[in-house]
Amino acid sequence: MEKLKLRFYPDNILKQKTKPVKEIDQEIRKLIEGMKKIMKENNGVGLAANQVGVDLSLFIAEDKNKILTFINPKIIKLEGEKITLDEGCLSLPKIFGYIKRYPLVVIEYLDIWGKKRKLKAKGLLAQIIQHEIDHLEGKLFIEKADKIFKIEEIDKESLEKQQ
Repeated sequence: MEKLKLRFYPDNILKQKTKPVKEIDQEIRKLIEGMKKIMKENNGVGLAANQVGVDLSLFIAEDKNKILTFINPKIIKLEGEKITLDEGCLSLPKIFGYIKRYPLVVIEYLDIWGKKRKLKAKGLLAQIIQHEIDHLEGKLFIEKADKIFKIEEIDKESLEKQQ
């Protein structure tokens, strides 16, 4: 497997629906470990395989300081009235937006050992799951956001000159 690196918009892989994982082997586990490292290095809370250039349906998400792995995930239920949330993305640095997401999600997936699992998530984890599933479908949050804004770097010298 080639060295993983974070992909940025408008990279084409971010716009494509990913392929299912056929076999969960050592290569897949190595991919997941590499993704965890990249997510942590970039202060992320979720990362889809296509964000590191791999065309596979899997993502990782942080929940209460634990990193969960979701292979071939499928949302089976969305609950509650959508709420507006702030959202950003490692593949779109310094871009944030307001997006409506469901507060509760039920997802079926395979874990790293190939065991079928089901999880009911709420709060931040529900938001992360919906965001990462969008990635696996080839969609970016900016396509769904109600408002998008860019965070500019503060130029310290300019700020000091103004004072």
